[in-house]
Amino acid sequence: MITAAGDICGSATDCTPTGNLIRTIAPSAELTLGDNAYESGTLAEYNSEYNPNWGSFKPTTYPAPGNHEYDSAGAQGYFDYFGSRAPSPYYSFDLGGWHLISLASDSGVSNAKGSAEETWLLNDLAAHPSTCTLAYWHEPRFTSGTVHSSDSSWVPIWTDLYNANADLVLNGHVHNYERFAPQTPSGARDDARGIVEIVSGTGGVSHYASGSPIANSVVQNDTSFGVLKLTLHPGSYDWQFMPATGSFADSGSRACH
Repeated sequence: MITAAGDICGSATDCTPTGNLIRTIAPSAELTLGDNAYESGTLAEYNSEYNPNWGSFKPTTYPAPGNHEYDSAGAQGYFDYFGSRAPSPYYSFDLGGWHLISLASDSGVSNAKGSAEETWLLNDLAAHPSTCTLAYWHEPRFTSGTVHSSDSSWVPIWTDLYNANADLVLNGHVHNYERFAPQTPSGARDDARGIVEIVSGTGGVSHYASGSPIANSVVQNDTSFGVLKLTLHPGSYDWQFMPATGSFADSGSRACH
């Protein structure tokens, strides 16, 4: 069982509800989806905001950086704080029979076709051809949000994941919750091979208003803070949004490709 959320701490109290919730869930691992400590992801902000709450999970956290981390040159505060938990801007690991991939973009990290990150991803996917695959990063390829829009710069990455039969993508950046039906990189519904995207920018810093649902958006919420709980089975996964504030709920199960 793992938990995931992004856009976590704007102060030492913002992320207390979700931190307490994670203690109740007691997962085996935690994923951060970027913008973990506002405004600039400095080491001082990590120590004063993030560390008193989510910091207790650092030994089992697999982080990803967001655009606010890169407001500090080279996201140095992020790397200084997480140390060996963030071995590079992008990395992968295996957990419970699944292959998980943490990716990045922003200053100094390109997600374009042919970039170092995209080339690394192709090699990583080729080395893990027969496992259920989850990828996560900050900016969503698809969102109905009102503050940030769908980010087409991620099309090459989505294409690589789609071609490798990846199953699930998690994002933050948009400060709400949204789940999409399985899609192709261009946004066409594809129940056979499509990737499910879940935006979980609900870590505690603030909410953004949800917009009119775009194609294949299944559910949205902009009133509850919380974390996404995932139970990874050998050939399937269960998801459940766990509210730390409010009462919104979303849950279900899906087989891997």
